[in-house]
Amino acid sequence: MEGAVRCSANYVPLTPISFLERAAVVYGDCASVVHGSTTYSWRETRDRCLRLASALSRLGISRGDVVAVLAPNVPAMYELHFGVPMTGAILCTLNTRHDSAMLSVLLKHSEAKVVFVDYQLLEVAQGALKLLSQARAKPPFLVIISESCGSPPAVPNFAASVNEEYETLLKTAPSQFEIKWPVDECDPISLNYTSGTTSRPKGVIYSHRGAYLNAIATVLLNDMTTMPVYLWTVPMFHCNGWCLPWGIAAQGGTNICIRNVSAEVIFENIALHKVTHMGGAPTVLNMIVNAPIAEQKPLPGRVTVMTGAAPPPPQVLFKMEELGFHVIHSYGLTETYGPGTVCTWKPEWDSLSAEERARLKSRQGLQHLAIEELDVKDPVTLKSVPADGKTMGEVMFRGNAVMNGYYKDLNATKEALSGGWFRSGDLGVRHADGYIKLKDRSKDIIISGGENISTIEVESVLFGHPAVLEAAVVGRPDDYWGETPCAFVKLKEGTHVGAEEIIRFCRARLPHYMAPRTVVFEDLPKTSTGKTQKFVLREKAKAMGSLFKKGASKL
Repeated sequence: MEGAVRCSANYVPLTPISFLERAAVVYGDCASVVHGSTTYSWRETRDRCLRLASALSRLGISRGDVVAVLAPNVPAMYELHFGVPMTGAILCTLNTRHDSAMLSVLLKHSEAKVVFVDYQLLEVAQGALKLLSQARAKPPFLVIISESCGSPPAVPNFAASVNEEYETLLKTAPSQFEIKWPVDECDPISLNYTSGTTSRPKGVIYSHRGAYLNAIATVLLNDMTTMPVYLWTVPMFHCNGWCLPWGIAAQGGTNICIRNVSAEVIFENIALHKVTHMGGAPTVLNMIVNAPIAEQKPLPGRVTVMTGAAPPPPQVLFKMEELGFHVIHSYGLTETYGPGTVCTWKPEWDSLSAEERARLKSRQGLQHLAIEELDVKDPVTLKSVPADGKTMGEVMFRGNAVMNGYYKDLNATKEALSGGWFRSGDLGVRHADGYIKLKDRSKDIIISGGENISTIEVESVLFGHPAVLEAAVVGRPDDYWGETPCAFVKLKEGTHVGAEEIIRFCRARLPHYMAPRTVVFEDLPKTSTGKTQKFVLREKAKAMGSLFKKGASKL
């Protein structure tokens, strides 16, 4: 249209900070954050975030600076998601399972000027700061988060390296602060490091626009109406808690913060606070369905659980449904702000058997409303694969809820976004109804005797064995076949089963070449987000050597 302008004169950049501003007005006296005996209202939370922003400003933090945090799901972690962006700075949430060496690498790479550290993680943080000093890098200003409202925590070496205490910082800062709104909605709001399941973590840059849109999309796909009660079983450091610290504010909900996740804690908090929503990797779901009867409590109402981070076995989904949980299956990556797809349920599936419903729900589905396009493509030609449920390709995304890029890594950014699509590295198929289903990570696919083996499919069968609690499958290098499937299995407490029985169980349900040839019983190494560290298992399988030698029997 002639004379039209791109935006109206009163255009304001999108930012999730606005969710808190609205919540403080609309839901002012309603509970925003609950942690043990501590409860804050939305008005109090906004006041605390403004004080936090004011304190950061006095520490010299300004637009474009990085502020890091190493903490579990405590109120301070929630407040940092708003207080840091209010200064125009960038929030960098760090994995609580990292050791001092990795933390020092990430603090140096991010150039964080301030780091907030929970008192339980002080020792590992101090180790990281010591390594930075030894490398002649300037350590960040350290603020400790204590549990006792300003009192110094009873931890060794508290005074060493600690510059300030969180509650004291807030109390001494004025609540009058002029929010530094983003100049452009594509300005960075957070820096999230990938989980490092396959390599050294990369720094993923989120924008205000992407965070705003993905928070709304996540609220919608979770069926969150006004004032939900959300139990924080997803780490807020992982993809900014799947963007739900901002999303819960948008709906004026109540954040139930817990330090540690266990089945007993989950059931207790659901009953105590009448939780309506929660989330977690399949590891958390597996924990719930295998909880001792003594720890389980009746659900006070409908509890919606969003799962993702790894493909959930249909058996686990089936058992969650039996317990009364409503599971919503989403899929995404750090580079897509967490959730990027949702297996949207269709009414005609209600009449199917429970097993068939679980099978359908285990698919990754379609893109959510903040992702413009999702496809399964040939990674070389970029042509879409046929929607036949068989032809594998790489899962690709594009849209507003895809990262700005990797921090200080232009080559990796160009590679990941080449051809105008974000390349996930996940292999999948598209079914006739358009829904996608993951088959494997490109790095995890096993090629045995020229045949592709999906480790996800083999793991799904293993989960069907009544004695199996956890399972992961990797390729074991082989002189004859190239690779053979090697299963690492953790059994349920009190059960006893041998490798031969596991192999027979799989051979009865899979083509012979797909069944594991090796079974190892042990605990599985995981990231804090519940993903199995398959690179660790691959090294163990590699150290075993070849199962078959050239010229030997290949039964």
